[in-house]
Amino acid sequence: MDHIDFDPAVLRSFVAGIDLGSFARAADRVGRSTSAVSAQIRKLEEQAGTPLFRKSGRGLALTEAGDTMLAYARRLIALNDEAAVAVRGVDLEGWIRLGMQEDFGEAVLPDVLGRFARAHPKVRIEARVARNADLLERIETKQLDLALVWRDASWLADAPRGFSVEPIAEPSMCWIGSSSVPWTRQDGEPLPLIAFDRPCLFHGAAVAALDRAGIPWRMAFTSPSLSGLWAAAAAGLGVTVRTHCGLPSGVETLPAAASGLPALPTIPLALLRADASASPSVERLASIMLDAVRSVASLPVQRVAA
Repeated sequence: MDHIDFDPAVLRSFVAGIDLGSFARAADRVGRSTSAVSAQIRKLEEQAGTPLFRKSGRGLALTEAGDTMLAYARRLIALNDEAAVAVRGVDLEGWIRLGMQEDFGEAVLPDVLGRFARAHPKVRIEARVARNADLLERIETKQLDLALVWRDASWLADAPRGFSVEPIAEPSMCWIGSSSVPWTRQDGEPLPLIAFDRPCLFHGAAVAALDRAGIPWRMAFTSPSLSGLWAAAAAGLGVTVRTHCGLPSGVETLPAAASGLPALPTIPLALLRADASASPSVERLASIMLDAVRSVASLPVQRVAA
C-alpha cells in the first residue's frame, strides 16, 4: 500500500476554509491566492480518494469523509505546531493566570492545558473557570493575564487602557430547553425563564427580545453556575439562553420561530490580555487558546461558500 503524506499547509487551508465559511477568506488567512487554495483542496480530495464536500443550497457542506478529515486535520495541525514550538521554546519559564468562561471549560480547557504543558513543562498555569463579570473584574485588576470573555460593550468603553482585545467569533444566542421533556409556549402564559443571577448578558438579551415581542415572562429558576442552568433546563423547568458552545446532553437548541420565541442577537467572544505587551509564554498560550476556541465556537453545521 502506498503511503499518503498529507501536507500540513494543505490541511491548514482546509481547516481555515471550514472555520471561516469561505475558501476566499481562508486564502487571506493562510497568505495564498484563492486559486492556490482551491488547488490545495482538490489535491486533498485526490489524496483522500473520496469526496470531502457535497452541495448544500448555494454552498458546500462536508460529507461524512469530510467530517472525518476535518477532525484529523485539526489534530495533525495541532501536533505540527506543538512540535515546532516545543523545539524552539523549551526554555520558556514563568507563571500564567488564565480565566475562561464556563461554556468552554469542559470542551476546551483540558486540550489547551495539555498541549501547552507538553510543549512548555517549565511554565506553570493557574486556571480559573468563572462567570463573565468575575473574569472582567480580574483582568481589569491584573489578577489574570489572559481571559476568554463574552465582550461587554459597556465594560470595554469604561475599562482602563493597557490591555488588548482580540476578537475570536460571534456565535448566535440560542433558546435552549430540555431534549427529553417536550416544550411549547402556551399563549397567554408567562414564559418560564432559567438564568444566571444578574448581571448577565444573556439574561438581558432574552428579556429585551421578549419585551419587544410582547411576550410575558417569569423567572422560573436562577443559579450562580452554568451547571445549575443546564440541570434546570434538562428537567423541563423552562428555557434558558446561551450559545451552541458546550451544550451538554439533556438539552438542545430550540428553533425560535417554530417555538413561538423571538430571534436573538449574536454575542462577540474575545480573548483579553491584561498587558498589550505580553510575555512569550502568555502569547504562546494565547495562540493555543485561539485555535482551540475557534474550532468549538464555529458554526455547528459546517458549510462553506461554493
